[in-house]
Order: sequence, then structure tokens, then C-alpha cells
Amino acid sequence: MSRLAPLPGDEWSDETRAALRSLLPEERRNPDDAGDLLARLLRHPGLTHAYLTFNAHVLRHSTLSDRVREVAVLRAVHHRGCAYLWHHHIPIAHRAGLTDSEIDALRTGTPADATDRLVVRVVDDLRERDTLTEGTWQALSEVLDERQRMDLVFTIGCYDLLAAAVNAFGIEPD
Repeated sequence: MSRLAPLPGDEWSDETRAALRSLLPEERRNPDDAGDLLARLLRHPGLTHAYLTFNAHVLRHSTLSDRVREVAVLRAVHHRGCAYLWHHHIPIAHRAGLTDSEIDALRTGTPADATDRLVVRVVDDLRERDTLTEGTWQALSEVLDERQRMDLVFTIGCYDLLAAAVNAFGIEPD
């Protein structure tokens, strides 16, 4: 059961629409097209604007490939047990080139692809230690440049935070 109701359409204001500017095109900044999660987060427009600005970088301006980003996102939200974000990111992962079997392997931490395995290791290190082991950092340095490594760590943190919030607010898959 959700602890936050979507912001009713008659309570949307210029401030709530502006909070969505960094992530959504103008035609989707309305109660019917923004989506359930965003309509709930808009109960706090200032916070939503700040978070979505960060999230827009992760989704659109990151130096990571779409595949690496989605492997990281899915593994992070899996650790949090966030069904809402897991289901929401499956089609995005498909567009990034992941197959259903590759996505399933992210749950068990056993992807066949070496880079996918390394990304899973990074997510797991951060989850277990709140840092990366020297071995993980070194391996990551061999496949990602400095900005990509930074984007990877922040992508994991971004979705770890969002998954925790979605779970705390009781938001379930549509």
C-alpha cells in the first residue's frame, strides 16, 4: 500500500511542472502523462526538481554505455528488492541490448559477459562495503576511463537512493 498518493491534477502548479523540466519534455509535464512515481514525488516539488536534475544526468548525459548503465541500475534495484524500478527498467534494458536471460543473470550475479560481471561486482562491493576493493577498482580501470568510473558509482548511488525511497513510500509496480 502506497504511503504517498499522486498529487491530484488540480494541485499541479507552475512549480510542479518546473520540477519535471530536467527529465520530461513539456508535453509530458501534466498529471496524465508524467507517470505514477513522478506524480507521487511531486508532493515535494523542490526535492523532486533537485533529484530529477541528477537523475537526468545519469540517464541522458552519462559517459556510460546504455548497457553498462542498465546492468548497474538493475543490480542496484535488485539488491533493494524494488519491484517497481526493476519492472520499469526491463524495457529500458531491452533497448540497451540485454536479453531476458542476461537480465535474469543479474539477479543471481552470474552474467556471462565479462563487463557485465564486473559491473555487478562494483554494485556488490558498494552494497557490502560502501567502497570498492582495490582489485575491483583496478579491474574497472582497465575497461572504463575516469569519468566513466565516476558515472558508474553515481549511477549506482542514484538508483540505490531512488529504490530505497520507492520502497519506503510503498510504491508498487503498476
